[in-house]
Amino acid sequence: MHPNSKQKPVLVTAAIVGAFLSSGAALAEGNNAALIKRGALLVGIGGCADCHTPFRMGANGPEKDMSRGLSGHPEQLKLGAPPKLDNDWNWAGSTTMTAFVGPWGTTYAANLTPDRETGIGAWKEKDFVQAMRTGKHVGVARPIMPPMPWQAVGQLPDSDLRAIYAYLKAQPAVKNKVPEYAPPPNAAAGAAGGRNPG
Repeated sequence: MHPNSKQKPVLVTAAIVGAFLSSGAALAEGNNAALIKRGALLVGIGGCADCHTPFRMGANGPEKDMSRGLSGHPEQLKLGAPPKLDNDWNWAGSTTMTAFVGPWGTTYAANLTPDRETGIGAWKEKDFVQAMRTGKHVGVARPIMPPMPWQAVGQLPDSDLRAIYAYLKAQPAVKNKVPEYAPPPNAAAGAAGGRNPG
């Protein structure tokens, strides 16, 4: 069957629109690839994997466990009591480099993978940018605690924060429920006594 003269303009228009849409999709995919590449650079420079990727013992000593890349403190790893801290040594880190204790309490590196239940999979881009700008967790509005350098990360331009977000969302999702932040014992005692710990 051959198109009649009335169908030809419709077919030509459809072909032009299709070509435009596919080139637009390719352009968007190229832009997304560039955004992810920029995000990878920033995550590497920022050392995000240093705390958010657990270490394991390898042939040459401790090494990052890339099968759990950026998944935060391993949920199955229960830590003992932290070391006693004083004025000379006032913070410490776990051997996995994913848990830290200091005057602020005990913090665990968050799961930055796109797992919807335990990571940032349900976060929108604006949620991520706002968290880095304000130092507040999405939803719970709890402060992001040390040693996470959100104050420095939050100084990046929006385009760089969007690139970091795009890179994180492009990573494999790892289901890993990180333990909750624990305030310092004296703050918990103060809260129990009716005082606001800050």
